[in-house]
Amino acid sequence: MGIGDNLIASSFAKGARLRGKRIAFGDGLRLIWDQNSEPVFRNNPNVVFPGSPLNGSDVEWVRFYKGCRQYSTQEGDRWRFNYDFHVQPGEFFFTAGDEAAAERLSLPKKFIVIEPNVKRHLTIRGAYLANKAWPLTRYQQVVNELSARGHRMLQFVYGDAPRLHNVWLIQTPTFRSAAVILGKASLYIGAEGGMHHAAAAVGTPAVVLFGGWLPSSVLGYPTHANLTGGSTEACGRLRPCDHCTAAMDRITVDDVLAAAETKLRR
Repeated sequence: MGIGDNLIASSFAKGARLRGKRIAFGDGLRLIWDQNSEPVFRNNPNVVFPGSPLNGSDVEWVRFYKGCRQYSTQEGDRWRFNYDFHVQPGEFFFTAGDEAAAERLSLPKKFIVIEPNVKRHLTIRGAYLANKAWPLTRYQQVVNELSARGHRMLQFVYGDAPRLHNVWLIQTPTFRSAAVILGKASLYIGAEGGMHHAAAAVGTPAVVLFGGWLPSSVLGYPTHANLTGGSTEACGRLRPCDHCTAAMDRITVDDVLAAAETKLRR
């Protein structure tokens, strides 16, 4: 699972401890976690952690892991989406140390986080991720316009991912550290993915560029502005797709700016 999937998983565990339960993510016999699970679940009292007994009366199993997701199934070269599924915000459990690290950055009182990058799609297997990408030049136009309107713009820096100009670049050692900062932002603007799920988890309004690859009605949050470019079909194709490119192209800079200003006024 990616970070977003682990955040979705955390939503299934909400309130479990209050019911006297803990949620075990796996196949009913073993926990199935990945490299992103621990950073998301850290300190979560609702979740069963590796090394804990799995046969207690307080353990409830939820089958949600790679290859077993409730929102979609793979059929051939595409994902088929479950339109009866509607994502709910997950949650983080931050420590005083997490919060203190963010405070040391002396963040401005109000700022917008913008994320133009999707996961790298340099391999054939990951080439479909281009279907989720909005042109970098348009993100830059959004930055330029919002900056001219007096908004402070922030972008997280990691690896060699493309960087925008006229933004405050913040290096974050972990996704958790980025999520703490995101929770202090006035708005998130960016692609569907881990960051938009994190924005929902920390209660930050968002403008999310969905396009036409997956359905915003399934994996979008009603508190966010979910832009589809007018697409009514979520194709889910595991290859670059003209339909998805066209849907992204129909999302204009003005669309994003209008949605951003609406969210900022609330």
